[in-house]
Amino acid sequence: MFRLYTAIALTLEVIALAAVFPFVTGMQFLLIAAVLPLTLIAAFLIHRWLGSTAHQVRKLSPAAITGYQAAEDEEATQTTGELADSIVERANGIRRLLSESPSEVQVEMCALGYRACVNDMITLTHLANEVLPEANLLGRLKLRRDRRRATDALSKARQALPPGALRATRQEHS
Repeated sequence: MFRLYTAIALTLEVIALAAVFPFVTGMQFLLIAAVLPLTLIAAFLIHRWLGSTAHQVRKLSPAAITGYQAAEDEEATQTTGELADSIVERANGIRRLLSESPSEVQVEMCALGYRACVNDMITLTHLANEVLPEANLLGRLKLRRDRRRATDALSKARQALPPGALRATRQEHS
């Protein structure tokens, strides 16, 4: 859409310049014609400042992913089933990536993802323990199923990790 809007704006400016051309002298026309590249530059800068998706993806780093803290509202509304689904999905992704021939960086990223899943598993356990006393029989079975699914997925992801992948972060050699 950005390209379409920019093209429309530039087309309208060219039409306006063509309409004004007979009424202005050469030097005035050059000054007016300078608006075209300035409009293009301003459009690109505004698009970048307003947060284009491509620019946000380039700024994304592993530290930003692992350091992401969900808003309090998001955590409060997340159910045990949703949290378990999230853990299972990420753990399966880790296992799938590690089943190929991953590079050392990919193994380290999978280890970071695994740690995030374990942290979410702790959150899931606390959330389930809060809900458990008020849950009926069906609710308790669902809670148990959610925990079991998440635990099984984490176990399979842990088995897929190479030995030593979860040790402390490696330091670069001096």
